[in-house]
This record gives sequence, structure tokens and C-alpha cells, in this order.
Amino acid sequence: MPKLGMEPIRRKALIAAAIDAIHARGMAHVTMGDIASRAGVSAGLAHHYFGGKEQLLLATMRHLLSELGGEIQTRLAEAKNPENRIRAVVRGNFAAGQFCPTVISAWLAFYVAAQNDAEARRLLRVYARRLESNLLHALRELTSDDKAAQIAEMAAALIDGLWIRRSLSRQSADPDSAIELVEGAIFGALSLPDA
Repeated sequence: MPKLGMEPIRRKALIAAAIDAIHARGMAHVTMGDIASRAGVSAGLAHHYFGGKEQLLLATMRHLLSELGGEIQTRLAEAKNPENRIRAVVRGNFAAGQFCPTVISAWLAFYVAAQNDAEARRLLRVYARRLESNLLHALRELTSDDKAAQIAEMAAALIDGLWIRRSLSRQSADPDSAIELVEGAIFGALSLPDA
């Protein structure tokens, strides 16, 4: 019988292994056996904890969403003004632990899964609402509600688009250039006169 407390450790190891396996082989070609082997556990134990590959993908996405939320919240706690809150949201999305090839691959698998899986789609909507809400909170202090909504949508699209573009690029993910692009677009849009 496993020791009490081993389940969270093994679950975390399986999620990390799933991220690595998705990056290495693509979601369609990964099996629970592949993931379990990478995590150093049996396929049976992986099935016991998650039930199947789809459930493991959802658990992985919840984990990534939680990590992303933590990155952003840590930065937001230190932000003293609306401009710094905007930077906190943008930089949290491109943090080193988030914007790396293995995690980018896992996020792409998540987007694909969301096309056909209701729970994955719900999680993606939670992510999108949280991203826009965090941006709107800061932007509304700097411009009108309508313009803040437009800029938040633009910034969210840029963030998501850069993730996808960088995932397809043969070059390494460069968070600094991505941050510069998104922040430049946001602050540039804020300096334009209201329409």
C-alpha cells in the first residue's frame, strides 16, 4: 500500500511528465504508458489517479492555469499603479516557467482539446475571462470603459497569438520580445485619442 501523502507527489510527477510527453510526441501520439514511464510509475497507477489521458490533460491544464494565476498574482501584489498592474499581467503570461517550449506545447494541446471537450472549453473560457478581467481592472483607471474593453481584448489576442506563433517557430521562446510587443501595443493604444 502506498504511503500516505504519495498521491499528490505522484500526481504532480504525472502532470510534469504529461507536459514533457506532449512536447516530445504531440498529444495525439502520447499514451498513458508513455506518461507513466516518464513519471516513474506504472500505467495502472496513472489510470488510477486520472482515469485516462483526457482527464490527465484536463488536470494538466488546471495545473498550468493555477501556475499562471500564481505568476500573475505575485506580480499584481507588488504593482502600485495601473501601469504596473498591466505590466504584471503581461509579464506573468510570459514568465520563464510559463513561456517555455514544453509548456507552450501543452497549452496548444489544450486549445485543440477545447474544440471538442466541454470541460477543456470551460477551462479555456475561465482563462480568457481572467486575463481580460485583470487587464480591464487596470485599464479602466486609465481610459473609458469602452476603450479599456477594446484594449483588453486586443492585448489578450496578442498574448494568445504570440504564444501560438512562438510555439510554431523554430527559434526559442523569447519572453522579452513578446513582452515588449504586447506592452508597446497596450501603451500605444492608451496614448491615442479616444475615438
